[in-house]
Amino acid sequence: MPTYDYRCTATGECYEVHHSIKEKLSTWGELCQITGRDAGDIALDSPVERLATGGQVVSRSALNNPDLPPCTSGNGCPRGGCGV
Repeated sequence: MPTYDYRCTATGECYEVHHSIKEKLSTWGELCQITGRDAGDIALDSPVERLATGGQVVSRSALNNPDLPPCTSGNGCPRGGCGV
């Protein structure tokens, strides 16, 4: 199941939540229901916003080979930092 980060607009705190790609949470009550978290003093209808996060996909070959891939520009960039 994918992981998403949500920010509670009432407190500014961020929470990591696992749910299906088809779901999108919009309130603190929904976040609490999915995570089993106690709502505490925060109103259940307080909005939460899903934060934009980059894809965190790592290929298995990258884990087994710590060397940098060859530069795609063909110029042999030092330390892989050509900016291509």
